[in-house]
Amino acid sequence: MKIRIIGSCGSGKSTAAKQLSEKYGIPCFEVDNMIWDRSEDNLKFPEEVRDANLASILRSDSWIIEGVQYKEWTLSSIEQADLVVILDPNVYIRDYRIIKRFILSRTGIRPWNYTQTFGNLCKMLVHWNHGYDYRGAIEVVQEQGKQPILAKSRKDIEKHIDRCSLAT
Repeated sequence: MKIRIIGSCGSGKSTAAKQLSEKYGIPCFEVDNMIWDRSEDNLKFPEEVRDANLASILRSDSWIIEGVQYKEWTLSSIEQADLVVILDPNVYIRDYRIIKRFILSRTGIRPWNYTQTFGNLCKMLVHWNHGYDYRGAIEVVQEQGKQPILAKSRKDIEKHIDRCSLAT
């Protein structure tokens, strides 16, 4: 199965992808890790490297790809997905998760794949959470010939996967 999960910061994409990966034995990948070289400098990969990484994943028999992005270079992941999920829990739940992640990573309690700054926290809350364009995501997914599943949680996704498995 090939699953594409889309959602704003704090929507639970990474957590859902990891839990679904463990439950169903499907490898999961973060779009951000295709964009950012997580070395000490945390610089962007060249576009050719990013695109080659995505193409390599898409050639696999099964995958879960999660990320905020749903346009341009990531369209092929939507086109090839068997299931496209737009994860959209309540905006205040997302705010709480973003702030909690910031505190846990800044205090060293939970390591994160980059150093979060206060400026980055503000961008996440205002732009990447409250300003996230879910309607745009739905339109783009539908333009690719897919009907997205709108989910509030990983459990919603699992219910849909289990229903699909029973139908086949």
